[in-house]
Amino acid sequence: MESRKISFRSKSCNLNLSVIPGHFATRNSHVNYYMDMTTLKNRQSNALEAAEALVQLYKHNTVVDTIVCLDRTEVIGAFLAEKLTEAGFFSYNRHKSIYIVTPEIDTDGQMFFRKNIQPMIRDKNIIILMASITTGITINRSWDCIEFYGGKLQGISSIFSAIDEYGNLPVNSLFTTRDIPTYHTYTKHDCPYCKNGQKIDALVNGYGYSEL
Repeated sequence: MESRKISFRSKSCNLNLSVIPGHFATRNSHVNYYMDMTTLKNRQSNALEAAEALVQLYKHNTVVDTIVCLDRTEVIGAFLAEKLTEAGFFSYNRHKSIYIVTPEIDTDGQMFFRKNIQPMIRDKNIIILMASITTGITINRSWDCIEFYGGKLQGISSIFSAIDEYGNLPVNSLFTTRDIPTYHTYTKHDCPYCKNGQKIDALVNGYGYSEL
């Protein structure tokens, strides 16, 4: 499957994104590309470059106290916090330093924060950082979770997003369907590959993919 890998370049920064064409199933949809974000999320130089590019997408009056990282984006999140601070973005935290946290997720997909992490959410101005956004379902779950614990969502960031906004907030992403115009996402019941009898190549999530 790796031999099918192709690369797309972002129109907003100098980063490339490798993808594998095929038939893939996520938790919420079926997609025609697996996006390999391994180096962007784990290699120091790539994660730093991604964070620097994401900072440029935010208005300077955005207040950021906490970054909630999903899809194993904690390395980018740490660099993003550093670059936001260097750029003069304001934080209400007493120590003037941004928290980087990750919610736990139960078997039903419900997100929650342990008691020791909840003070980093309550009354805080929060950015969600994700690897990939397709349908917006995960954003909705995250937003509900953040509001439940008393946080206020100020921004949404991602490496790739198939949507430009959610609710009243823009989605600030490094790659969009304008960069990858052949990307498609389908509901599980409306997938043309399934209707044509094409087997699923792999199950994908924030950790990577598992071939079937």
